[in-house]
Amino acid sequence: MGIQLFVLMVLPMLAPTLTLSSPFPDPELVVQEVNEKINASRRNLAFLSCGTGNPIDDCWRCDPNWEKNRQRLADCAIGFGKHAIGGRDGKIYVVTDSGDDAVNPKPGTLRYGVIQNEPLWIIFARDMVIKLKQELMMNSFKTIDGRGASVHIAGGPCITIQYVTNIIIHGLNIHDCKQGGNAYVRDSPEHYGYRTVSDGDGVSIFGGSHVWVDHCSLSNCRDGLIDAIHGSTAITISNNYMTHHNKVMLLGHSDSFTRDKNMQVTIAFNHFGEGLVQRMPRCRHGYFHVVNNDYTHWEMYAIGGSAAPTINSQGNRFLAPDRVDNKEVTKHEDAPESQWKNWNWRSEGDLMLNGAFFTRSGAGASSNYAKASSLSARPSSLVGSMTMGAGSLSCKKGKRC
Repeated sequence: MGIQLFVLMVLPMLAPTLTLSSPFPDPELVVQEVNEKINASRRNLAFLSCGTGNPIDDCWRCDPNWEKNRQRLADCAIGFGKHAIGGRDGKIYVVTDSGDDAVNPKPGTLRYGVIQNEPLWIIFARDMVIKLKQELMMNSFKTIDGRGASVHIAGGPCITIQYVTNIIIHGLNIHDCKQGGNAYVRDSPEHYGYRTVSDGDGVSIFGGSHVWVDHCSLSNCRDGLIDAIHGSTAITISNNYMTHHNKVMLLGHSDSFTRDKNMQVTIAFNHFGEGLVQRMPRCRHGYFHVVNNDYTHWEMYAIGGSAAPTINSQGNRFLAPDRVDNKEVTKHEDAPESQWKNWNWRSEGDLMLNGAFFTRSGAGASSNYAKASSLSARPSSLVGSMTMGAGSLSCKKGKRC
């Protein structure tokens, strides 16, 4: 992952600084809170939910007036990214124009909305395919909400969340993303700058915090589908459907970039589907809670990492491929066993099918791994129902989503 240069043009950089109202949460407290939300969803199942038992979906999907209460979604996140409010406290901005100009975006385009300084909840007037000319450089406190339309970000560079905070990406189809760069790109009304060549990720989180990516369908991008690097943290990746891709998800910049020790990512209720090869995710340094996901395909491995990350895998369903040489869920990369045997990799309540197996290590190989044992994920036998709606949804106004 190369570091990109952003050269000042015209006016001084006025993009928001990364200020946080509270320190990042302790992993044990966060997983306990996730457990409490799951239990609350069980208690309220008859009243709130559509029967999935998915605590995020149970929070909003059964409301037939979801279209009039769009910003309620911001209160439904769980995990490390649960404080990502996006544009909850701002106005609704409607995308009416699928065109794109990277430096002088027109009002009504997606880019014009995401670069504004004030909070905005961005929705779409109709179905559209948006082929961006350069990376979509987001400003802080934005939600891109694709519900009610079929919205595809495809065929060009895609979404970049760089040194900003409080971002929600929901209900988009993100695919066939290409490299951009060697071009000028605007990231606020007051500033644009020169971008070097990008990686071609679907969603690139670079030094960002309080980010939630939910109910998106992602496939076939040049580099990663969702990558989070360079000091990013407080992230939840949930309810997404990922297919037809090699290096799915990179979490951590490099083995030598120790700032990523503060990275905390929740990966929940996603469906990792056909045509995937590896990195679901690949982790470095930080703490990664992988809970109640459905893994129905991998060619090399499902979950891997290097540089001593802590991986807490709970209540997932792993269906190994038929080939006999890649049944293992895990891959300890770039280290001999004498080192990785001390990395804290834990599997609890995971369902292993067709010969799948998870190699535990460190404290995770012990029966009393206190740091993570405060979470009782939903049983892996329920993963199918909880992930049935993974990916972008066909939401109709006046009806349950």
